[in-house]
Amino acid sequence: MSSESEPFRPQVERYREYLLLLARLHVGEQLRGKLDASDVVQQTLLDAHRQLRQFRGKSDEELAAWLRQMLACNAADAVRALGRAKRDVSRERSLDQAIEESSSRIEQWLAAEQSSPSQQMQRHERAAQLAEALAKLPEPQREALVLRHCQGCSLDEICQRLDRSPSAVASLLKRGTRRLRELLHELE
Repeated sequence: MSSESEPFRPQVERYREYLLLLARLHVGEQLRGKLDASDVVQQTLLDAHRQLRQFRGKSDEELAAWLRQMLACNAADAVRALGRAKRDVSRERSLDQAIEESSSRIEQWLAAEQSSPSQQMQRHERAAQLAEALAKLPEPQREALVLRHCQGCSLDEICQRLDRSPSAVASLLKRGTRRLRELLHELE
């Protein structure tokens, strides 16, 4: 790769866990056995490295949006390759919209009242740190937190999806939140 694109490599790579979180949110339950979210993210990062010279943005926010758009396209391509969404443009648009909505929920989870450019940059960096910290949690805690805070599910919905009692889900949320705070503090 040319030295011109080298400075962007760490910026693109640091979004891996963030993109993986978004991809996991939108690989439907019925596709999880056939489509791996990490494959979609890997393809997205590969495409980003190949197309880095075409990126015209100047901020982390623009880079994150560019990567989310690529992720949505790659996810739609992967679904189409499985024969699920043959030429259904509305499904492709809804996937793109769903990824954007999840990204917005993650940012809201990280205190969306910040609005200056430097605060927005910090929020995007914090979203990447959040995804990295979530990846380190045990699967049940991560799933409960993602369902609650990223997908906006109620306690009852989480109980149904995880096939657990309300007290078990509440415990997962409490322990997961506590551990997540510790991990985020370590990443600062």
